[in-house]
Amino acid sequence: MSESLIEESILSRPTYGTLKIVPGLAHYFLADASGAECVIRVVQELPRDMMEKVHILYVPTPGEAALITSLYALGAKRFEHFPTIEEAVSKLGDWLSDAKMGTQLYLAGTEGLVGQGVAKGEACGLDHTAVQCEHRGSLARRVQCVHCKTMIENVTTQPVKCPSCDLLLLVRDHYSRRLAAFQGVCINAEDPSEEIEIKEVFK
Repeated sequence: MSESLIEESILSRPTYGTLKIVPGLAHYFLADASGAECVIRVVQELPRDMMEKVHILYVPTPGEAALITSLYALGAKRFEHFPTIEEAVSKLGDWLSDAKMGTQLYLAGTEGLVGQGVAKGEACGLDHTAVQCEHRGSLARRVQCVHCKTMIENVTTQPVKCPSCDLLLLVRDHYSRRLAAFQGVCINAEDPSEEIEIKEVFK
């Protein structure tokens, strides 16, 4: 899987690093198929006696099995996989509800997964210094329509049509960490009849 190609933008635009194990009492990983290799790379470097501290949640692509097998073979204390990011993030919240000082959270994959993982970690009381993120895979965005509050997943075009209110939305670089989403605002409010070309830009 190719490394992230995200360019620097405005201050609210998330930036990402490379996962690296730091000292901690427990190490929680959340990844999708794009980020699985990051988890494998980092966890394989750990001594076997540290695996009791490792907990892994994974969101595979439909029908995929090879990465599930590879992640399971790492020998983590807990490994579970879920069909959707929403379900995996919910389980992460359950696990982090028992977390203690010194817990480290590692997130790897698409921006939708990473953003929701960060928000869950913060909601569970983790300090931002205890959360590492590595972006991999698609640049598709999670976008909130600021007009009807609908959350639109995997947006690849600019602009994008809101599936709820049908407004044509300009996908801004402004990012809400609380919502884990970019903001979409009506692009033709002055003249809704204006024809605007829709292009695929977030690949």
